Amino acid sequence: NADANYVLGLCYLNSRRFDEARGAFANQFGFPANSGSAYLLMARMLMVANLPETAAESAKKAIELAPNIALAHFLLGEVYLFKSDVEQARREFEQEREINPAYAAVYDRLGDVYTRAGQYQKAQEALAKAISLDTSSTGPFIQMGKVLLRRNDPQTSLLYLQHAEKMDPGNYITHTLLGQAYRSLGRQEDAKKEMDAAAKIHAESELKLQPAQ
Repeated sequence: NADANYVLGLCYLNSRRFDEARGAFANQFGFPANSGSAYLLMARMLMVANLPETAAESAKKAIELAPNIALAHFLLGEVYLFKSDVEQARREFEQEREINPAYAAVYDRLGDVYTRAGQYQKAQEALAKAISLDTSSTGPFIQMGKVLLRRNDPQTSLLYLQHAEKMDPGNYITHTLLGQAYRSLGRQEDAKKEMDAAAKIHAESELKLQPAQ
């Protein structure tokens, strides 16, 4: 029973019985317990459980067993990004790109790490690829807007950020970047409007996060 295996896997995971958890999750999806797929699945579950170091170990084991397995390098990149190890994250995402070249999210992450490293041309190219593969995600549009602002092109930045705002009006980062773009273009009234919107959304989200008294 798939649901029973899943619940059993969660119980083992919560008890830190990771080998048994992997076996239960593998049974749910019909994977051999010692396969690369089982270790990668376990790595994903460990990430959800907020255990990134253990997740990384499981992802590395998946790669050891199946060197060309898709998404293992991506998961490792996420762990390194979480730890602010941008250079190691870049290496993992670039390896994922070699294995999984049609996966839009890897170009989004590469855009992020290239931006952090100040490599704006490479960031722009990666984000353009992410957008070409998946137009439904706001992340690459926001990131592209940020990169173009860094490259002193607020006019083009505005096009991407306005599109992101239409997709997700409640994202305060989009409004903040829009405010910066308008300010760079001398549109002070529009800039103030966006900054006010960003502050309001941010304050509301902070309020929601506060525990009930």
